Order: sequence, then structure tokens, then C-alpha cells
Amino acid sequence: MMNIHHKKFNEIFNTPHEHSFFAPGRINLIGEHIDYSGGYVFPCALTFGTYAWVSRRSDQKIVLYSDNFSELGVIEVDLSDLSYKKEHDWANYPKGTLSMLEKRDLTLDHGLNIYYYGNIPNGAGLSSSASIEMVTLWMVNQLFDFNLSLIDCALIGQETENHYMGVNSGIMDQFAIGMGQENHAIYLNTDTLDYKMVPIDLGAHKIVISNTNKRRGLADSKYNERRAECEEALSLLQTKADITNLCDLELNQFNEIKDVIKDEVILKRARHAVSENERTKLATKVSSDNDLEGFGKLMNESHISLRDDYEATGIELDTLVEAAWQHPGTLGARVTGAGFGGCSIAIVKEEQVEDYIESLHKIYLDKIGYEATFYVASIGKGTFQID
Repeated sequence: MMNIHHKKFNEIFNTPHEHSFFAPGRINLIGEHIDYSGGYVFPCALTFGTYAWVSRRSDQKIVLYSDNFSELGVIEVDLSDLSYKKEHDWANYPKGTLSMLEKRDLTLDHGLNIYYYGNIPNGAGLSSSASIEMVTLWMVNQLFDFNLSLIDCALIGQETENHYMGVNSGIMDQFAIGMGQENHAIYLNTDTLDYKMVPIDLGAHKIVISNTNKRRGLADSKYNERRAECEEALSLLQTKADITNLCDLELNQFNEIKDVIKDEVILKRARHAVSENERTKLATKVSSDNDLEGFGKLMNESHISLRDDYEATGIELDTLVEAAWQHPGTLGARVTGAGFGGCSIAIVKEEQVEDYIESLHKIYLDKIGYEATFYVASIGKGTFQID
């Protein structure tokens, strides 16, 4: 496969590539919609992701091409103008990372040709945008000796989302994509960035990702609205408790002071954040004990909370997850990522994966009217230089 892209690089830029890099996609096993409320999350990197090939230029141009958006052709920008432009579409992500580096006085002294190819389903909620950011940041860091760590790059990737793309996302995606380890999930405190690697032994089970194929852009989803609702809940709860984040509260503490929130919707949003944080703490314990069934139950509870209290699922995701719950091979299933479309994940007995996919495919097509796509995933490593 890679030789095809080497050849295309030559054809597009009229020169061979000098180096190549990879950044994975990610799934979050549990701990959803709490990375901006100071909660614990439990993501892992996947074996599919974004590849980038690069060569140096003698001028000040950044010339970008994505095999996934070949219809948009080559996008050329000058290092003197890295401003956001709607017509640049996907290329705003790499441009945004360079713009954020510039704000830290980390500037490129020459241009680059960069060719991207990703095998993450675009718009599925598996963090294709954060993967593009991380592969670009690590590439530029290595080429220009900026001496950034992968955690530095993750923070700059988050800044790109927040300040350049206008999405109030948390740190989880870029962190997992940068720091992932094979067959491990990351137990990450999103407030302090303290983390530990937890081995995940799936034994005779597989992670099956189901893509609703309902496209959703984070920036125009209800993501920012949910974040604002959590901030409102926090400011009300701070009148009763000395807390910095919603997830500083234990569930029993929250229940004691929740009456300060009069709006039922705001109350539900806060309850999700606090309860999901407790589920994530429990999930790391049960996975350390190799209790996959216990982990599966927590996944199911997480989805119910995201469906009923956070209202971040929708008919497509609920159809897939509820069908997964009915299948005898399923240990647990839930939405992963921002929701409002995107993907669900399930832990499924390996011998039943084929039947599981067939069964869910039919149920989803009958109810929703178009097909879901399924991927059997492995837990891979984080961002790295290939050559």
C-alpha cells in the first residue's frame, strides 16, 4: 500500500519524500464528555490512523495534499499567512497547528510538501482531525528540532481545536493519539494530565467499532452547547462546594447539593459528568483485575447515562448499541467519542464477531434505512516517525 503513496507523492510534488510519520485514531473505552469537566478518561490508540509523507522546500510555501480529499487537489499556503480559510477544508487542521506553533515563537524557516493518507473513517468520531494535528506536529517537531514532547504536541493540538477551529474540546483525543501503547489504555486525569498505562487483556474477545455513517462535524454539533451547560452547572454547584471542576465531586456529594440546580436539563448534564467519572475510576479497577464482564456492565451504564442524562446519542447510535446489548456475544457496548452520530464500540466474543456484525447490520439497515460500517479494532501505539 505504502508504495502507491510514495509514487503519488512523486507525481504530485515532483520529488521523492524524505520522511514519513504516523498518528493513530483513538477510541475512548469509557469516560465520555467529561474531559472538559476535569474527569478521568480511559482511551486507547488504534492500529489505523493518519500517515504523512514530507519533503523540504526551498521557499516559504506549505503545499498540502490529502489522498482522502483528492477532489480538493493541492492546497498551497504561505508561511506568512496561516489564517483559517473555509475553502481550505481539512487543510485548516495542519495549518492551525503551524499557526499555534508560531504563537510560541516556533517558526519554520522553510516550506514543506506534505502528503496525507488516513484509513480512519472520516467523520466517524474516531478523531481523524486530532490524528492529522498530531502527525503534523510531531513531523514538524522532528524536522525543525523544536524539542517538544508528545504531551506538548497534544496540548498544542488541543489549542488548535479550541482557538483555531473554534471547538471547545478537551485534551483526551490528542493525548491518547500521542501517548498510546499497544494493548494498553490510558487512565488519564484530564485536569492534571497525570496518567498511567493500564494493560487491556481482551483474551478471546475483540473490540468491534460500528460506524453509524451519520456524518457530524464537531464544530456544528451540540458539543459546545453541552460544554456551556456543564459550565452553568459548575457555577451553581460552586455556591455550595469548594470545587474547580464538576468531576471534583463524588456522586454522594453531588446528590447532597444538587438541589441548587433548579433547571432539570442542567441537573441531568451535571449528573452525567459526576457519575461517568465514578464509572471510569471503577472501570480501571476491573480491567486491572481482568474482569471484562464487569467492564462491559460499566460500558452499558455509561451509554444509558449518555443517552438519558447527556442526550448525546440519537436514534442511530441507540439502535446499534441496543442491538449489541441483545446479542449473546456482547459483554458491553456504548457510544464512543462526541456522539451525535459517529461510532459505538462493543467488546464481543471473538467466535461470535461475524454473527454480531451480520445481526447488527440487518437491524440497523431495517430501522435506519442505510448501512452501518463495522471495524474489528486492535489497540495500537501512539504517534511515531516511520522513516
